[in-house]
Amino acid sequence: MSPSYISDNTLAATLFLTSHIWIAVPFCATYLVALAGNAFLILVIVTNNTLHEPMYLFLCLLSLTDLALSSTTVPKTLAILWLRAGEISFNGFLAQMFCVHSIYALESSVLPAMAFDYVAICNPLRYTTILNRSVLGRITLVGIIRSIAFVSPFIRLLKRLPYCGHCVMAHTYCEHMGIARLACANITVNVVYGLTVALLAVGLDFILIAISCFILHAIFWLSSHDARHKALSTCGSHLGVILVFYIAAFFSFLTHRFGRHRVPKHVHIFLANLYVLVPPVLNPVIYGARTKEIRSQLLRMLHLKEDSVCVLSRGWT
Repeated sequence: MSPSYISDNTLAATLFLTSHIWIAVPFCATYLVALAGNAFLILVIVTNNTLHEPMYLFLCLLSLTDLALSSTTVPKTLAILWLRAGEISFNGFLAQMFCVHSIYALESSVLPAMAFDYVAICNPLRYTTILNRSVLGRITLVGIIRSIAFVSPFIRLLKRLPYCGHCVMAHTYCEHMGIARLACANITVNVVYGLTVALLAVGLDFILIAISCFILHAIFWLSSHDARHKALSTCGSHLGVILVFYIAAFFSFLTHRFGRHRVPKHVHIFLANLYVLVPPVLNPVIYGARTKEIRSQLLRMLHLKEDSVCVLSRGWT
């Protein structure tokens, strides 16, 4: 019997993961930690006028994108693991795919913007002049427009494809190439466009590396030992977040295109979930708790003295 073609209005994909219910426990715990950490960080920055500076507003924007990225994927993952609720309509698939990819693209534009903290290291007196609120607003707007412009064509590219039979995708959330592989047609255009977008992201990676080099160069010109230690700590933390954010995402992306039959599905799914769970957990700690001003404001809100947490804060900036 010839395969039946399903229109894009009636296609029902099934997200599937072979697992036990207990696997959802660390997912849920990690998600709750990410929610609490980012919510506290946003609350501290928004409610304190002294923190309404570009650096802290970037942190607030980063926390918002972290919350959006994890909240777009993790609830559905928990529904699959606990309730076996794997079915999703085609329009629902497109909606989740658009949110995941566009939010990821937006966050990838926030990270290089935050790397401009090297201005504070090299020219602290000009920091507020170069990175004022107007510039911050323009950077945010450009990031939003860029992410929408990159991701919107994915919807059209998927809608034009015919799909055969009942579609099952071994994943916990919706990705562009995941559904494209289920089509009964040539998907070369999807592969080429997705690869083009990825190469642009790699170009962004090179920009991040170049900025990090400028930061390291500035560190060696600092005369104060404390200033060098503080700058090196900031750079190392920022580089660590970038590596976790990009390596897992690019592994998932490249596996869809070149390693589908070489990489075990459970490894692919695990690493694909890392970049939507780990950065939202780490960012509030690396950029929030390690920042003296934010830590002090948070302790004040919790009616604690910084002396009472000296063991935890030892070595922080």
